[in-house]
Amino acid sequence: MKVKLLDLKAQYKNIEKEIDEAIKDVLESTQFIMGPNVKELEKEIADFTGVKYGIGVANGTDSLMLTLKALGVGSGDEVITTPFTFFASAEVTSVLGAIPVFADIDKNTYCIDPKSIEEKITEKTKAIIPVHIFGQMCDMDSIMDIAKRHNIPVIEDACQAIGAEYKGKKAGSFGVAGCYSFFPTKNLGCYGDGGMIVTNDQDLAEKIKMLRVHGSKVKYHHEVIGYNSRLDEIQAAILRVKFKYLNKYNELRREKAKIYNELLKDTPVVLPVEEKNYKHIYHQYSICVEKRDDMVSYLKNKGVATSIYYPIPVHLLKVYENLAYKKGDLPVTENICERVFALPMYPELPIEQQEYVVSCIKEFYNNK
Repeated sequence: MKVKLLDLKAQYKNIEKEIDEAIKDVLESTQFIMGPNVKELEKEIADFTGVKYGIGVANGTDSLMLTLKALGVGSGDEVITTPFTFFASAEVTSVLGAIPVFADIDKNTYCIDPKSIEEKITEKTKAIIPVHIFGQMCDMDSIMDIAKRHNIPVIEDACQAIGAEYKGKKAGSFGVAGCYSFFPTKNLGCYGDGGMIVTNDQDLAEKIKMLRVHGSKVKYHHEVIGYNSRLDEIQAAILRVKFKYLNKYNELRREKAKIYNELLKDTPVVLPVEEKNYKHIYHQYSICVEKRDDMVSYLKNKGVATSIYYPIPVHLLKVYENLAYKKGDLPVTENICERVFALPMYPELPIEQQEYVVSCIKEFYNNK
């Protein structure tokens, strides 16, 4: 049996008519940049998150960078974030000339550890970027308490967590801003690149809106050096169709996770944790095992697709050799990176395929 990690065609086929009509409407309108679908999606996502403003941008990376830029983060400043995430969370800091500072993660949730954040704060710290990893939110009460005491803005990297909740509040609604990615593999993904920033801060929203269109409020009247980072109208139209199904998709992912949990409960596999008062939306269903590479290879030979998120902690990447981190500095992250990998997970994943995946995992242990 062949089991894909993700099957985007299966989702498309279920909503094909709506998607095709939405694209056709944009083509017929000939309004391809900053059109009505972008404006409506901004409002819809802001309302969904429970904040006042949404600003569509070109991708999730830009959502983080433009927010940092609008907050005035620049050369010599420090930004605390996690080393257990995609490179972009730290990269945006470096692009602006600031320095990423890495805090260790919680061994159960794989999210940034608030205690480690506080240990890393200095007079140069200008922002904290917690990443809601794999669809589970960080401990936002503790993080916001630390941020308030030290007067440091929090930018939530919610690129993997649209619809996740902490104590009934959505990811992206706690910090000064929340950042979303609409990369095709995300729980809400378009058919290209896309991103959005949500915030309750009107002044911040206006700055970001300027930055995304070359630093101007009015065309050809440039007030600051900005960027070209606009959410495409066709992508916004696609997202508006898929957004109607987001809650359904997230609930289906949660159901698939429960099935995996039940099937794997008597194995040596370390399962994902959903903490009390959290709503995990399983962007990835990542497990931890000993002899990870052997298991991944075994599953590949059985036709099961997997992926390792993330094989190298960001603080140990070659690009950050100048920061002088060494192995052992962030032990929880380093341990998890040696053992973690993701199983197939998407809303349409057939239970028969989940059962096959787990049977292959059990075979691996029986053949040891």
